[in-house]
Amino acid sequence: MYVPAQYAETRSEALHALIDRHPLGALVRFGGEGGDGLDADHLPFQLVPPGPATPRGCLRAHVARANPLAHEDGAAVMVLFRGAADYVSPLSYDLAARGRRAVPTWNYEVVHVHGRLRVVDDGDWIMAHMQAATLRREDAQAGWRIADAPRDYIDRLLRATAGIEIAIERIAGKFKMGR
Repeated sequence: MYVPAQYAETRSEALHALIDRHPLGALVRFGGEGGDGLDADHLPFQLVPPGPATPRGCLRAHVARANPLAHEDGAAVMVLFRGAADYVSPLSYDLAARGRRAVPTWNYEVVHVHGRLRVVDDGDWIMAHMQAATLRREDAQAGWRIADAPRDYIDRLLRATAGIEIAIERIAGKFKMGR
């Protein structure tokens, strides 16, 4: 990603905050279906804060075992997260003050995360991940909980699901917003 210095966002807290606000990421990898070119999967991710084993944090998600991602353990991947974005017309500037030197542009926030995919085949891990993801989006007092679904249904889903985790090796942000 081309990032002019004035648009570079390097603060971990700002990069992590964008991921937390906009968790639907596009996971890009080489290969995919057909085995040639690039492929992408759009997944809601949970950001796990930095810790001793993952000093930059990590991303967690889950996929159907039928998804080729469930068989890509160790693959190099990039996950793209997009925040706010909007078209900017030259009419939004004081054109007289700029000597009419203005052109349309686009303002946006993006974060790119690079790492290696780790496939997790552990029902307890997957259940804990699903519970955390559900609690994050459902109302803590009256929201839906996994326990609200029939246990045999959840057990079937768990058997058909693989967890994925990406330890963040590199993270880059471009916040081109009204500058």
